[in-house]
Amino acid sequence: MPYPMAFALTLLVELPLYTAALTALGRVPTGRAVAAATAVNCATHPPLWWFLSRFTAGAPAAYWTAFTLAEAAVCVVEALLVRALVRPARVAPAPALTTAVTANAASVLAGLLFTVW
Repeated sequence: MPYPMAFALTLLVELPLYTAALTALGRVPTGRAVAAATAVNCATHPPLWWFLSRFTAGAPAAYWTAFTLAEAAVCVVEALLVRALVRPARVAPAPALTTAVTANAASVLAGLLFTVW
């Protein structure tokens, strides 16, 4: 999948999830939630894509190991960034990480389904 399409799909899936979670969990205004979700994806998606592109020509086991570790790192970074962007007092660490994991898992699943379909 070309990068622009992958990034668009990621935003299409993750923005509504982040927005719903942040507005419900942390009483974050909708506009701020959308802005925070967009910002964290803009910060993490390009480096993730670049990093994983280094493994596409190698062994599948190496790619999937790198993919798993990189996605885990992205979830942690996004949780930290989203808390910083919406004021840490509004969203506790555990819900921020749960939201990041849920959003990223959903976009990974969407990407896999889109690629297979």
